[in-house]
Amino acid sequence: MKLGILMLAGAALVGTISATFHLLARDGAAAARGGVLYDANCAACHGGNLEGQPNWQSAGSDGRLPAPPHDATGHTWHHSDADLIAYITYGGEEALAQMGVAVDSGMPGFGDLLSTDEIADILAYIKSHWPERERQFQAERSASDGE
Repeated sequence: MKLGILMLAGAALVGTISATFHLLARDGAAAARGGVLYDANCAACHGGNLEGQPNWQSAGSDGRLPAPPHDATGHTWHHSDADLIAYITYGGEEALAQMGVAVDSGMPGFGDLLSTDEIADILAYIKSHWPERERQFQAERSASDGE
């Protein structure tokens, strides 16, 4: 009897470890795919190293803010997944208008070019560059956004 229980517990543990490994591998694969997509669609404005444009917190002569960094020095991690997905899908101006904020944004929408899975992969890539503190904050923001 004890041997049977030990075998079941061992199988459950192996299954849990296997599932966890699969999820971690999936996250790594998503981030890798996202890196390719980021380079093709985002890096021209947000920088190849997620560094953003210089003086990103000050509007340019056209009244628009330069593209912000997506690393820990920026504010991307302050926003929920839902907000980031909307911003990427619809573009800055439309996403903010849906939130009741009128702003002239230079961020174009990519909803016609990228699938929802591709957008999720790009976000996985961006998040993979954040320190644990920023990832945790953003995860909590995303969780509370759905409440």
